[in-house]
This record gives sequence, C-alpha cells and structure tokens, in this order.
Amino acid sequence: MSVRNLDRLFKPRSIAVIGASKRPQSVGAVLSRNLFNAGFDGPVLPVNPREQSIRSAMAYPSVEALPIIPDLAVICTPPRTVPDLIDQLGRRGTKAAVVITAGFGEGGDAEGEALMQATLDAARPHLLRIVGPNCVGVMTPHRGINASFVHVNPLPGDIAFVTQSGAIATSIVDWATARGIGFSHVVSLGDMGDVDFGDMLDYLAMDPKTKAILLYVESITHARKFMSAGRAAARTKPVIVIKSGRSEAAAVAAASHTGALAGSDAVYDAAFRRAGMLRVNDLAELFDAVETLAMGIKVRGDRLAILTNGGGIGVLATDHLVEDGGRMATLSDATMQALDAQLPPTWSKGNPVDIIGDAPGSRYAGALKALLDDRGQDAILVMNCPTAVADSLEAARAVVATLDAYPGGSTRRPAVLTSWLGEGAALEARKLFAQRRIPTYETPGQATRAFMHLVHYRHNQELLMETPSALADDGPVDVDAARAIIDRVFAEGRDVLTEPEAKAVLAAFGVPVIRTATVADPQAAAREAAAIGKPVALKILSPDILHKSDMGGVRLNLRTPDQVRAAAEDMLATIAAQMPDARIEGFTVQAMANMPGAHELIVGIADDRLFGPTILFGKGGTEVEVVKDSAIALPPLNSVLARDTLRRTRVWDLLQGYRNRPPADLDALAATLILVGQIAIDLPEVAELDINPLLANETGVLALDARIKLRRPADGARGGAGAGRLAIRPYPKALEKLVTLRDGRRFLLRPVRPEDEPLLQGMIQRSAPEDVRLRFFTPLRELSHPQAARLTQIDYDREMALVAIAPDDRSPRQDALYGVVRIAADPDNERAEYGVMVRSDLKGKGLGHALMDEILGYAAQRGIGEVYGEVLRENTTMLAMCLELGFQRSVDPDDPGIMLVRCDLDRYRARAAE
Repeated sequence: MSVRNLDRLFKPRSIAVIGASKRPQSVGAVLSRNLFNAGFDGPVLPVNPREQSIRSAMAYPSVEALPIIPDLAVICTPPRTVPDLIDQLGRRGTKAAVVITAGFGEGGDAEGEALMQATLDAARPHLLRIVGPNCVGVMTPHRGINASFVHVNPLPGDIAFVTQSGAIATSIVDWATARGIGFSHVVSLGDMGDVDFGDMLDYLAMDPKTKAILLYVESITHARKFMSAGRAAARTKPVIVIKSGRSEAAAVAAASHTGALAGSDAVYDAAFRRAGMLRVNDLAELFDAVETLAMGIKVRGDRLAILTNGGGIGVLATDHLVEDGGRMATLSDATMQALDAQLPPTWSKGNPVDIIGDAPGSRYAGALKALLDDRGQDAILVMNCPTAVADSLEAARAVVATLDAYPGGSTRRPAVLTSWLGEGAALEARKLFAQRRIPTYETPGQATRAFMHLVHYRHNQELLMETPSALADDGPVDVDAARAIIDRVFAEGRDVLTEPEAKAVLAAFGVPVIRTATVADPQAAAREAAAIGKPVALKILSPDILHKSDMGGVRLNLRTPDQVRAAAEDMLATIAAQMPDARIEGFTVQAMANMPGAHELIVGIADDRLFGPTILFGKGGTEVEVVKDSAIALPPLNSVLARDTLRRTRVWDLLQGYRNRPPADLDALAATLILVGQIAIDLPEVAELDINPLLANETGVLALDARIKLRRPADGARGGAGAGRLAIRPYPKALEKLVTLRDGRRFLLRPVRPEDEPLLQGMIQRSAPEDVRLRFFTPLRELSHPQAARLTQIDYDREMALVAIAPDDRSPRQDALYGVVRIAADPDNERAEYGVMVRSDLKGKGLGHALMDEILGYAAQRGIGEVYGEVLRENTTMLAMCLELGFQRSVDPDDPGIMLVRCDLDRYRARAAE
C-alpha cells in the first residue's frame, strides 16, 4: 500500500479525537487544544465516555455515537483498546488514523508486537491508513491541522518534514518557528506500522505545496519501496536526509527506539546517493541545505573561487572547503591580469582573492566582475569581515549591483554565495542578500558547506540522468555452469567454495581469473610447478581456513619444484601447529601473475539485512582491513554507477597513474564491478564474495584469489525470482520475447535500458514530424537529454517500457530502434498510463499492435486494474487500434480535441482467453 487514502490523512473534512481529555497536561488535552486552536475549517469530534464536552464541543461516548463519519481519527487511548477502535472506525467508513499511543512492540516486546499486528489486521479490510503508533502526530499548517501534541503550531510554508522521532519533530517545529521557517507538512511516523517513508515520499512528490522534502531516518522498513519512491521524488524536488545511528552504538539505540533493524550506515549512504538524495549530518545543516537548494542556484563542478577582504577568513574557508572534498579554483592568466588592474599591489595574487581590509564597494565590484568571467571556477564565495575603514553594507550593495548587471541575469551567471561576518552591519547586508535571493551565511564554514551541498546534490542528480555507455559483448554469461558448481558444493554439505571453485564461478560470468590447479600433496604440487615451468604461488586448500595468509597458508614466487615441495611440507607443519583440527584437502598451484605495476584491489559482495546484496570496491591486499579504503554500491550497476563507485575511494587517485606508472584500465575495472553485480542478481545463493587481490594495471584486470560463501536461498528464490531481495529491481530479462509480424519480419521485444537513449533519439529523428507530434502532442525535432533519460532510465518496479530491435542485434546501431511502448503505474498499482510509438517506416505492419499486446499482458500479470491514455482526436490509427484492443473511448471534457481511452484489464484478459 502506498498513497491510497492519504488524502484523508492530510486533507480531512472532519477529525475525531479518541481519548480527548480535560485533564491538564495530558496527551488527550494537548491534542484537543491543538486541533481546536490550529484553525481547522471542519468539525472536530471529541470521543470520551466520561466527559460531556471538551473545549466547548460536545463529547461523544464512542465511535458508534459519532453523528458523522470522520475522515481522520487521532487515537491516544491505551494500546489494548486500539485494535477494536480501528475496527469500529473502519466499519464506520473512516479511512485514516493517527495512533499516538506507544506500547506496540518497541524493544521487541511480544505482547506489543501482537497488538501491532491486530491493529493492522483490523485496518486492512477497510483500507484504513495508520500513522504510528508511538508518534507525536501529523501537522498540515496550510489546512489548519495540528493533530499532534507538539507545543506550538508550525507556520505554513513549502517544506515537508518527515521523521521517525517525536522528539526531533517537536524540536524542529520549535526551532523553525523561532526563525520564521514554515512547513507544508510535519509528519511523525513513529513505529511505521503502516505509513512509512516510501509512502510519504510518494505523496509529497505529487504535493504542489511541497517544494522540498526533509527526512529524519532511524530505520527503513521496505527497502525497495523506499528506493523507488525516493528516486521518483528526487527527480521532481530536493530530498534531504539525516540518518541517525551512524555509529554501531547509535544504531543499537535506534533499533531499541523504533523496534526496527537499522542496517549498515555505509549501505544507507549508498542508498541515499543512488536515490538522488542529499545526506547531511545534523539539523542545522539540514535547514542550511534546504535554504541553499531552494534558491535554485546550480554549480558546474566542485571548484570554488573565494573573494574576501580578510586573509584569515579566506584561509579558514579554504580549509573547510578542502576538508569537505571541494577544490580551490585555479584562476586564468586573463583573470589574474584583470585583478591586477583592479586591485592594490598588495592583493594576494591568487585564490583566495584577498582584496585587503580597506576594500570599498568599488573594489568588491571590480574583483567580482573579473571572477565571474573566469570559466575555471564553478562558483564564487564572496566574504566580508567588518573593519573601521570600510562599509560592509556598501560592499554588499556593490555585490548585488554587480550581479544585477551580469549579462543574462541570475540564470546565466555562475553561482555566487556570500558570508558577511559579524552582527552589526552584517545583519543589514544579510537582509539585502536574502531579499535578492542570494545565498548568505554567517560563517565561512557554513558557506563552503553550502557550496558542497550544491556539488553533492548536482552529482547525485546527474547519476539519475547520465546515460551509461553500452558494454561490449564479450561472450555470454554461463549462469548454468556457475549454478552447477554451487549445486555440487551444497550436495557435499559445504557452504564455502574452494578457491578453484570460486574462480570458476567468476570465469562463468566473464571475470578474468588466473588458471589454478588443485593438487593433493607436496609431491603433486612440485610436479604441477614443473609443468607450469615458471614461478608459482602455492596456497593451502582447506574449508576451515578463510584467511590463508594469516595462517601461513600462502607462499609466493616459488621458482623450482623443490622449493614448492619444501614450502608445501612447511605449510602443513605450520598449520598443524596452529590449527590441528583444520581439514586439509590439498593445495592450489598457479603461475605468478605477470602484471607489472599492478594495483592490489578488492571487489566483493556482502548482504545487508535491509537492502540485500551490496557491491564493495576498494584498496585490497593483506592490509585491506587496516587501510579501510572502500566504497559500497547497490546492484544492478551500469558503467556510470560503476565509475562513480571507483571514484569514491582514495585509491582512485592512484589508479589515474602517477610519475612513470600508467593509468589502470578503468573500463575493465568498471566492467568487473558490473559483472560482480550480475553475480549478486543471478545467484541468490552467494551470501559473500571476495576477490582479493584483484590486480589492475594498464592492460586489464586479473582475479588472483577469490572466496565465496553460500546460503541456501528460500524456495523459489533462484534465478529471476531471487531478484526480489534486491533493493532495486534489476533488468527483467524474462520479458524478452521474439515476435513475428504479418509480413514475416521478426523483432526482439525487450525492456528498455539506460544505454538505449541514443537509439531512442535515433528513432525520433527517423520518424515523420507528424508522427512525432501525434505521440508527444507537440512538434519535436529531438528529445532533450533530460526527456530521453527519463524515458530510458526507468524504475522497473513501477514502470515498464518495451523496445523493438532486430533479433540478432546485440549492439544495436543508432538507427536500430523500431518501436517503443510504455506504462507508468500509480504507486498503488491500480492504474497505469500508456504511450506507444512505432518508427514511421514500420507503420501498418502490426508492430504497434504487438507492442500493445505485450504491455497489456504485462500490466495484467502485474495486477494492474486499468490502462489508460490520451489520444489526439486526429490520430485515427491509434484510436482504431485501441478499439481493436478493447479500449473504451470518451471525449476529454476539458479539451474536445483529445480522446480519453481506457482498457479494463479484467475484460482484456477475458477477451484474450476466448
């Protein structure tokens, strides 16, 4: 369930307060006061069998006694009463409830958990939505609703704040009200028995009064729903999140607080980034970030130019910037010459641009104009510290005037941020900047942090929109071969693969591995070394030894058979002394890898209890746990996401090459991450995977050692069904299908991929302008990149688009897309809007009908009830096909030039079965 009936929660016509009270300082009394005093334009109905009236309103003894059906009920009665109250409300027709009461399983209490389940069971038949339990309540200031026990009424505004913590909700409302900050919604989710973050993101993404969404997260209950909703919301408005429980101790506290498992903080970080959200670390930073993003300014990159009248604050700002991951812009020769002409000889001659403490407004204006013209900066921070020999307000006015005079105005000029220090003249300067919508901050650290908010937000948004490159087809992945190895290991009663078995699994997926032989004893190891004829590595083979190096189970660069035999005998003796009970199955022998100058890296799979499989990349080798240089990503990956994962490590800088060491093959590294992500998708049996080391140099990559630990998947969780454990639904290969048209031509229908953007653009360019107009309702020569990215980078969990290509075209040319059909379902999966287009030279061949048949069949299989669309009245071909497919037609009452078409999928299924 998602946004269904949430309108009754946030736009009710009537509200019942069950447990309303006159007792001073009681929750029931505070709830009643807030609801009566917030300005709600509708009846508030107190329910209390022991009172005749509450705050001059008649009180009712029970739910049954209410004279009207309340849209929303707010419940603050003891926990044992709640399931029955929810049932009564549902039977009356109430569709939303806020359960303030605690005692529903927080901390693992079994009785409370049973009450929670009973409450949800009571609500389900009536589709009654529940916020809470154990929450402060909900507030919608624009509608005069304060269904909470917060001590002040929040101001109306355009920020939505959603939090699990009631204490955070009350603190934020208090903090924001004192600063004149208003809200569209404030929602305390509490234990999230029903309504959760995913539901709220879906609702707020479509709410016109909400311009930005702030989240305070302690835990997430449904990872895939959260990711789908988060990605959809972040495409339309800023989503900024604080995640508490970053440390292990805090995570334990959060779990006991909400009764939910919290998962790894690093994985949460990866999830927020993948969803296009901006993560911040504290409440002040939360509002700084939303204020900055609300200004609508954009940055090109992470290079900042600093203009200041004080060298000290320039150095402070530089320190903050670098610590947060930003870079100081390098000023061009032309800019340096322009600054020399404008400034006194004692200026700093570099960035930060220190224009000296006596700088008047004219000096600020001249220096700022020179910096604005420099293409080597992505934003400018202008700072001022008060002095007795210069007017801070005059300097502010000069900055405003310079920006106003910039050609093209604020939409064309680089981003400019300001920081006027002090409390005297600085106050007036800040008011001036605020009036002109120029971001302003009290300290250099706040200003540089705001700049980095813009940088990170831009980067995360670009990841949602950037088109990945198509991977070269290096041969088919042999999933069956990999699974045969896993089945054999399970049959032998093991859950850890040997090194040769693990490498065979990697090889089946196309990961380069070094050939490894398995031998039984030291003599056989010597013979194998002689056959290899070059220096070898010798490793112990034992299911009981996971980290072979720690036990003396690895010997490298052995040059002769005698050295190999001696090393093997010594290895057996060493391990017998340290682990006498370890089972020894023999040794592995492999040639020493010849990859000069190679970096030792690690790539792996780990399973998060909330988000499922995760992919790890970082600095490898024996010191991997000491260096702790790694990044985590959620599969599935593409070339853009894989490269972003590489960049988020410190070893990335080394991989670029330095001195006489050439850059590593970054394409091969990215491809390895993608392939390992595919292992996580196709083999749900893999619980853990380590490739350590993975060697990488300019010639490619090579897996030297590998370890895989298995788990038996749940029944039915193999193959495609196993993808359900992933936080992001992977490419649904099962939907690929060959179709034959009436003229005998064959096409492969498959789900769209992000790398199909050039193909889609090619189809538009090769179609008649009139056909394009009929599809998009407006003349188009080509799609913009954001439009095309939105159509190709879809969430398979909510949308589906099928494209038609030639059946044997593994790497399609730009002119090889012949048709596309799509549906986009609502969050409740009840209705889906469709769109279809066939390239002009394929019209009339039956391809459009085939595409529509496939998408309607998919929608029916997904449980969608209705597919609908809008068709221009003059598009007679589309209208005729709709009639053939069983669509009903009607005229749009708002535009007679548009026909509304809808297909009842129950009827469609019945027709198809005839």
